[in-house]
Amino acid sequence: MKSKRHRTILDIIQSEPIRTQDELAQRLCDQGMEVTQATISRDIKELGLIKVPVSKDESRYAPPAEPVAKPSPSDRLYGMLRDTITHIDASLNIIVVRTLPGHAHGVAAFFDSNPWPEVIGTVAGDDTILLVVKPPEAVERLVKEIKKWTEGRPIKKSPRK
Repeated sequence: MKSKRHRTILDIIQSEPIRTQDELAQRLCDQGMEVTQATISRDIKELGLIKVPVSKDESRYAPPAEPVAKPSPSDRLYGMLRDTITHIDASLNIIVVRTLPGHAHGVAAFFDSNPWPEVIGTVAGDDTILLVVKPPEAVERLVKEIKKWTEGRPIKKSPRK
């Protein structure tokens, strides 16, 4: 039902100017779909509809320029890692990962849930995580893997000043 309503809404706004939620509700009603204002509001948000100006004082609903895609849980997780990890460094068998303040525990929980037999323990503070690695030869590979999660933005390898 919802997907049919969404398709109908897109057809309506592409075929005629719809200026208000009430107009949209009325057009849906004309097509045999009774909806509440709350449903219309949710549908507009889920479809990512935008208001575009048609004159100085008027605007109408339009589809988004690009389809709105919901990020998957793994996309959100890697986005969190990408957005919160600020520094990575290593010494012998310890990897030091710095995060934004208050984010170390969440990132450490991710490390703890990874099946890395080389990581024998983690310790998290407010903005710093220590990963204890055994054997030390695995440190370089793990640092590279962590850096892959942060691709798209530079990560400093120097210690905090």
